[in-house]
Amino acid sequence: MRHGKNGVDLILPVPLGTVVLDDDGTLIADLAAEGQEVVAVRGGRGGLGNAAFVGPANRAPSLAEQGEYGEEEWFTLELKLLADAALIGFPNAGKSTFISKVSAARPKIADYPFTTLAPNLGVVAFDEREFVLADIPGLIEGAANGRGLGHEFLRHTERARVLVILLDPAETQANPPGEQLEILRREVDEYSSELAARPSIVLMNKCDLEGAADQAVKLEALPVSALTGDGVREALHAIADLVDRAEREAPERRGFILHRPLGPVFTVSPEDGGWRVSGRSVERAIAFADLTSLEAADVAAKRLAGLGVDEALAEAGAVAGDEVRLGDITFEFTPELDDEE
Repeated sequence: MRHGKNGVDLILPVPLGTVVLDDDGTLIADLAAEGQEVVAVRGGRGGLGNAAFVGPANRAPSLAEQGEYGEEEWFTLELKLLADAALIGFPNAGKSTFISKVSAARPKIADYPFTTLAPNLGVVAFDEREFVLADIPGLIEGAANGRGLGHEFLRHTERARVLVILLDPAETQANPPGEQLEILRREVDEYSSELAARPSIVLMNKCDLEGAADQAVKLEALPVSALTGDGVREALHAIADLVDRAEREAPERRGFILHRPLGPVFTVSPEDGGWRVSGRSVERAIAFADLTSLEAADVAAKRLAGLGVDEALAEAGAVAGDEVRLGDITFEFTPELDDEE
């Protein structure tokens, strides 16, 4: 950093799928493609030395500008997983066990009821085929409206090309598989109708349980057992086929960077009986090392007049003698008199 034009940029690498929001929550950039970058804040402009002010009328200027401080902003960086397929289901449906069986992901798995609190991402590689699978923490009814951690979980499905719905026929579930399927589809649709329209496949997990295979046939779901491995390879081929089709039919994933319109060059507003002039351009106009120098003060006054500050103050109602504040500098407003006066 610093060292003028040779200064080093401060670059923050982020994972694909990172979105950048400003302090107001406005989405600044969606970095979903390799190599995308956004300039979040800019460094301060370097000040001109006295040599820059040499001219025919002034061979030895005594004024010099100060360098600027860089911009300061607060941003929120949020990662939305870039997965080919998102595995969704009720808590304890066996999603973590499934992804641990088919990928190198190692989520927490236990023999007591609990739900994963963070998404897991795993690369599924088999029979010379490959896709990325995200294990989305268990959804409950009302998730689309924020019940539980609904929005925190559902937002991670937004980038998935395919939805893999995992049903649980175990008696420990409060809802039978048919109701689970209905609730899960409704929650996804209420969260995003565009997401609900994406290709999906239904798996009936725990097919080693009595009666699970019959329920799978009834709901047109593929029977699998994440515990024993039964039906898993067939399910993976079906998911991979759906991912391949979705990739062919869907447009390429593209991120975006928000280009905001330029605001006013400067603003004038009343403040404590005087006036406040704000704006980077006017701050630059008076950025001299020593404004007590008559030479520097004269150049600063001419710059402000050239930017239209005097005219804007007069239009706002400022009169001669009013106090004007610009950054940390306070000066007295002395409008130029018209030629007729």
